[in-house]
Amino acid sequence: MTMLVFTFVLLVGSALRELLPLLVNGQATFAMIAKAFGLLIPFVFAFALPTAMLTSTLLVFGRFSADQELTAARASGISLVSLAAPILVLGLLLCGVSALINMQIAPSCRVAYNDLRSDMRTSLANFRLPEGQPVNFPAQTNGSSYTIYTRRNRNQNLQDVFILKIEQETNRTTIIAPTGRLELDITNQTLLLHLTNFDAQLPDGHSFSGSEWLVPIDLKAGDKTSVIPDTDMTFPQLREELKKSRISPPVPVSITQGGDAVKRKRRMQKLSSDVTEPIRIQLHKQVAFSFACFGFTLIGIPLGIRVHRRETNLGILVAVGLVLIYYTLQFIGQSLSSHAEYAPHLLMWIPNLVFQVTGAVLLWRANRGI
Repeated sequence: MTMLVFTFVLLVGSALRELLPLLVNGQATFAMIAKAFGLLIPFVFAFALPTAMLTSTLLVFGRFSADQELTAARASGISLVSLAAPILVLGLLLCGVSALINMQIAPSCRVAYNDLRSDMRTSLANFRLPEGQPVNFPAQTNGSSYTIYTRRNRNQNLQDVFILKIEQETNRTTIIAPTGRLELDITNQTLLLHLTNFDAQLPDGHSFSGSEWLVPIDLKAGDKTSVIPDTDMTFPQLREELKKSRISPPVPVSITQGGDAVKRKRRMQKLSSDVTEPIRIQLHKQVAFSFACFGFTLIGIPLGIRVHRRETNLGILVAVGLVLIYYTLQFIGQSLSSHAEYAPHLLMWIPNLVFQVTGAVLLWRANRGI
């Protein structure tokens, strides 16, 4: 149940931020949205599974202690470690599930989801320019981006149209027209805005008017790209990318080449580290995060007992706090990606080390009744 709750919360959060605007603007059908939800689920599982395991452990062992069942078990000669052993084994098994999700399934689904979302943006079958709200269109092949606003849209007949065209991120052209018409070129994936009686202001401050102006917007030039970011690569893809990104010094260093060659070699080594370090970080992060279930389980058992011994109902709050600490430690390591000399890829393992060592100590103390 905890897993379903966290999955639902994370899924709804992603959908409201990324999918709802596309549905409102008519750029996506309900079938597309359903498919997008299906592709998002594995990506959300990667974060929901460790969090759900931690929360469940805190709540179960907290209730176990609050109902004096732990005292009864100890009176029967059963230690806390014996009681916790099946839960710890389950945590290890879930580490394998997390590894499969983090290293293969989630990145693949994330790439497919991004492709589908790009297709939604460029889908013209049900496109309708919404009334009373600005719509942003990403940079075209010529480097221009558009923001379009219309007060009324009646069967693609527009009233009070405002267009902001931005070229090279600084040059702005504004176009205002009392009426216009929107045509959809499905074959070429293009919007055609026919403006009448327009007034335009150019980047240099000059203004001019006219009776007609055609504004084409090429939707094929949206944000869909064949380049997959490091964060969306599977583990094998990251390993392959790491091999490609390695840079070898072009000049062999020898005694006869003097100090300049040594400096060149050092510069090339630093360049190689700067290029490959983000990939190394993602590689280690995928593997390290797969062991989060075990660390959360190990620290959740004694903390659940201690929290409810003090007669507090902070199980969920403690779980959220621990998750924030875990991600904060990982974020610190990622923020050092430009400083390869600190080996930030190894810092991805620090949260696991902290949680597992702390959990082992707390479990040992709880087992001894300290």
